[in-house]
Amino acid sequence: MDPLSVAIEQDIAFGFEASAALPEFQAPVAEVAFDAAAPDIDLCRLAANGNIVAFEVLYERYHRRTYSLCLRMTSSQTEAEDLTQEVFIQLFRKVGSFRGDSAFSTWLHRLTVNQVLMHFRRRSVKNERTTEEGELPEQMVAGSANPNKMQVVDRIALKNAIAELPNGYRNVFLLHDVEGFEHEEVARMMGISVGTSKSQLHKARLKLRGLLKKQQD
Repeated sequence: MDPLSVAIEQDIAFGFEASAALPEFQAPVAEVAFDAAAPDIDLCRLAANGNIVAFEVLYERYHRRTYSLCLRMTSSQTEAEDLTQEVFIQLFRKVGSFRGDSAFSTWLHRLTVNQVLMHFRRRSVKNERTTEEGELPEQMVAGSANPNKMQVVDRIALKNAIAELPNGYRNVFLLHDVEGFEHEEVARMMGISVGTSKSQLHKARLKLRGLLKKQQD
């Protein structure tokens, strides 16, 4: 079964009516021939006009990295697979809203992050809130500044430690230290203040240091 058909079936399974209007997705039109190497913005325009093949090309280009991001944020293969499907359901519905103001990969990345955060909210996971504002001391966990350059054993230890963090701490740590978002962006995506983002990152780093030390003992 092609990815779009799977997405549509998942769409219905997640509670969307099959006949529900898709305001940002126009009625299908005759397929238009295009280069499979076409830029993302061109594929989005074609997909928004009902070109299923163009949507499938976008799926093939981005479903692996979308799954990887979901997996890093949830530490669960099952949840990551489900969330990847949800992301592409949302992409199917919203692809027409992409205007090319940023790279499509950035736009999809944020769509994915938002979908994962909504997933956590649906599970009634509440992030710790704090009124603490201002700069917090930067205390990096040894070896965590660039996880891709760590030795395999260290990466496994860090992955296990990250999985033990409370969801709020883990998400801020992943978004800021792993994905490279600024605190202002993290705060906007998670619906928290900049001060809270900084506080949670600081606490996440301290907790990771303790967890890593515990694993080494």
